[in-house]
Amino acid sequence: QVQLVESGGGLVQAGGSLRLSCAASGRTVSIYGMGWFRQAPGKEREFVAAIRWSGGNTYYADSVKGRFTISRDNAKNTVYLQMNSLKPEDAAVYYCAATVTTYYSGSSYTYSGAYAYWGQGTQVTVSS
Repeated sequence: QVQLVESGGGLVQAGGSLRLSCAASGRTVSIYGMGWFRQAPGKEREFVAAIRWSGGNTYYADSVKGRFTISRDNAKNTVYLQMNSLKPEDAAVYYCAATVTTYYSGSSYTYSGAYAYWGQGTQVTVSS
């Protein structure tokens, strides 16, 4: 089992920045990758960014490329999402997820079904 706890959400003005953190505990040695997803009211959960635990390959949704950066600290079993130039449409509950399956194709990490473990979510609100 892997437990995930997100932090760092909050209220920010459009154009501002936030950094989300997700700390993993439990059987962290089994983690092959971690990702961030988000869900706005009335919308489906969507992929934001992901990172392979070994090698550090990163993947981003087109909507956040150039603005968001995902990174990891293996020693702390923590993944981060640095969000810059935030827009009102970025407002959502952000979820951290971990996969214990390794995928050859990087695109696999963009699917929510690839992840076995999920955090409780952290709210990001962007005011215009």
